Amino acid sequence: MQAIVQQGYGSPAVLGVREVPDPPAPKDREVLVEVHAAAVNALDWHLTRGMPRFIRLMEGVRTPKKPVRGVDLAGRVLAVGPAVTRVQPGDEVWGGTEGSFAELAVTGEDRLTRKPAALTFGEAASFYVPGLTALQGVRDKARVQAGQRVLVLGAGGGVGVYAVQLASWLGAHVTAVTRGERMEQARRLGADQVIDYHVEDFTRRNERWDAIIYLGGSVPFTRCRRVLTRRGVIVVIGGPAGGWVEPMGKLLRAMLLSLVVSQRLVPFVSKNDPGDLDLLSELAASGRLRPVIDREFRLAEAAEAIGYVGAGRARGKVVVRVR
Repeated sequence: MQAIVQQGYGSPAVLGVREVPDPPAPKDREVLVEVHAAAVNALDWHLTRGMPRFIRLMEGVRTPKKPVRGVDLAGRVLAVGPAVTRVQPGDEVWGGTEGSFAELAVTGEDRLTRKPAALTFGEAASFYVPGLTALQGVRDKARVQAGQRVLVLGAGGGVGVYAVQLASWLGAHVTAVTRGERMEQARRLGADQVIDYHVEDFTRRNERWDAIIYLGGSVPFTRCRRVLTRRGVIVVIGGPAGGWVEPMGKLLRAMLLSLVVSQRLVPFVSKNDPGDLDLLSELAASGRLRPVIDREFRLAEAAEAIGYVGAGRARGKVVVRVR
């Protein structure tokens, strides 16, 4: 089969289309998926560059031990292991795996859910990492309740478009902070007010928010605290990666500060949860959760797609079409 394989670390030039062996037959609770589409995440950009550098100690010092990039996928089930109950051959599914930029992939059944019929494969592929991250960040870490005020910083990106919708679904008053060209998109997704960060510094407003979903950027946490309620929370998701440990150093300093103030700062990485996958699929099927696709690339253009995301140019998700 064809796959996008990484050789070394650096620019997207280290990625290329290669012929690799087909995956083995699925075991126990594994599922073999014919991949139709995969989506690009910031994680793919960080792993391509090997940044921050400490991840090379886990992924491989000179080149990744698992060289096929990609996590999010959508496709059709070809075969299942003997203990699988969630899906069956022929089902159209979406979910996650290690190495989705390939024609075939094997993953656990708990990392898949059925694709809503109304969604294309490209749309369905855009849910796994950003959907789980937004849902768990807004619902579980920020503990958003109806009537609260939530600010989403980075509302135009892959996670941001879902965070805006999910906070609105939970009944919050949502403020989206994004670029000017993405403001109308944020309004369509349910934001009650939108701030263009090129024009206005939201930390200078007299308003207060119960939760800030912090999706990267350069605004210091100390300034964000100014516009939080007394027991507000900043949920930190991602951020620029560089050097050996950043952004972990900045997060650690902010977490230590949160020990002596009433406001919370919560760094966060999503985890797989089959119940959450099913919930996201139900919300998408009902129209409550809408994917936003910026661009689609062919499999042979996956390196370009990762570079496009890494440059911060994407409005919503970037999809790689495999079939």
